[in-house]
Amino acid sequence: MPVTPAHLLIVPIILPLLTGALMLFFDDRERRLKLTMSLLSVFGLLGVALMLLDRVHNGEEALAMVYLVGNWPAPVAINLVADRLSAVMLVLTAALALPAILFAMERWERAGPHFHSLFQFLLVGINGSFLTGDLFNLFVFFEVMLAASYGLVLHGGGALRVRSGMHYITVNLGASLIFLVGIAMVFGATGTLNLAEIAVRAEMLEGFARPALDVGLAMLALAFLIKAGMWPLCHWLVPAYAAAAGPVAAVFAMLSKVGIYSLLRLSLLLPGEGAAFGAILIFIGGAATLGFACVGVLASQSMKRASAYFILMSSGTLLSTFGISLQGGTAGALFYLLSSTLAVSGLFMLVELLEREQDITAGVLGVTQEAYGEDDFEEETEVGSVMPGAVAILGGAFGLLAIILIGLPPLSGFLAKFAILTAILGPGAEDLGSTGNMRGTLVVLLLVSGLVSMIALSRMGIRTFWAPIEPFTPKVTIVETAPILLLLAMLIALAAYAGPVMELLQATADDLHHPGRYLSAVLDAERVPPYAESEQ
Repeated sequence: MPVTPAHLLIVPIILPLLTGALMLFFDDRERRLKLTMSLLSVFGLLGVALMLLDRVHNGEEALAMVYLVGNWPAPVAINLVADRLSAVMLVLTAALALPAILFAMERWERAGPHFHSLFQFLLVGINGSFLTGDLFNLFVFFEVMLAASYGLVLHGGGALRVRSGMHYITVNLGASLIFLVGIAMVFGATGTLNLAEIAVRAEMLEGFARPALDVGLAMLALAFLIKAGMWPLCHWLVPAYAAAAGPVAAVFAMLSKVGIYSLLRLSLLLPGEGAAFGAILIFIGGAATLGFACVGVLASQSMKRASAYFILMSSGTLLSTFGISLQGGTAGALFYLLSSTLAVSGLFMLVELLEREQDITAGVLGVTQEAYGEDDFEEETEVGSVMPGAVAILGGAFGLLAIILIGLPPLSGFLAKFAILTAILGPGAEDLGSTGNMRGTLVVLLLVSGLVSMIALSRMGIRTFWAPIEPFTPKVTIVETAPILLLLAMLIALAAYAGPVMELLQATADDLHHPGRYLSAVLDAERVPPYAESEQ
């Protein structure tokens, strides 16, 4: 079979899979070798993701590239599909993985066995979830992702991580069971697991098959929303993310986006622009999640716990915006997804450096400490050269991240919220009277969440940098600080190139709200001719 550009689609899955498996043959003492292999894999993933994005956005491929695994035609083939949305998510995943690995190389890669292998297997699951066009293989890649995350959430040991990790594992195993049952019901109703075929056959179902499909889709939505962290299904997320190691929590910011991606992909692919998944219920759940996150951020005494609540704030904003099902709102929400994910990942890394140098109970009443169940992390030996001027650099990074998370101009957080508000209040919005109450509620929640974020982050900044309870002289290394600065550079570039990025995301939203193009690309994908035939 000749090599075609479509073969690029298999690289984001095969490359980390082979890299992670190969590293298992080397002893954990070969840290430099494993680090080099891991970095090469991530750089390769970033390059391939950018190539895919360029091909589906600017290249000759119309909308999407399709790879038929085994060279069988749809719907028999296990097909991989790269369109604008999946390519953007691949780029974001690789962009997060690079600083997370760099941050881990100073301390965390030595805190437990097989860190880099687990990290690569996590990337296999995430990338596969974004690329698959098959419902059962979406489940398979979910499980690969979750299996690797189980090891990473426990990385470093300690009673707090074990307790939170067991809760995390139990909830996600339950979600996997719900996911699998939902897949079985959808297959029983439609007779296929191909996403494009499901969308086509859903319009033609009659009799018992229709309610069976509805129940199956409801179970899928429940599994996706558990992973996305929608209230009241989110109580596992904050303890697990707050207890995880810094680089692990940073890349875990992507895991909730996998659930949101899956929900967005399938809901807009089916007829009715989200009606099959209950768009109004998704909006209500997103609004409740956003309100719950605001309360949690204000109540948190630990900076890392507050960072975990910012994950929920991001999920609530995305779910409530997607629930309104406006094309412009979808584009703005995708911009917000990029900005908030990068910012929260940087905050997790920064907070670890700050809390590591402080007594975690300083300034917190004993009763509050007991209620939040925080334990001291193990003492770790210092490695590398201590960076001069650490307070100034960390303080500046904290200020920039705070501006982005609050949504103040001129950085990407403000641009994202402005894009969402423009879509729901700008020209043309007056004709959408049926969603007026939903749009008004979202406007209030966006403004309130920005105010709450400003109060919480200002309090954190004052306690840490301005008026600390104890003398604060952080001893951090250049290697630990560089990943945070790299994420900030990405966020600044996102704001500087907001025009081209927004054009890309508007085209992505147009693709999502007009699924006929995706369906045509998948169902009309041609098999690659045999090698002998291609020579003639």
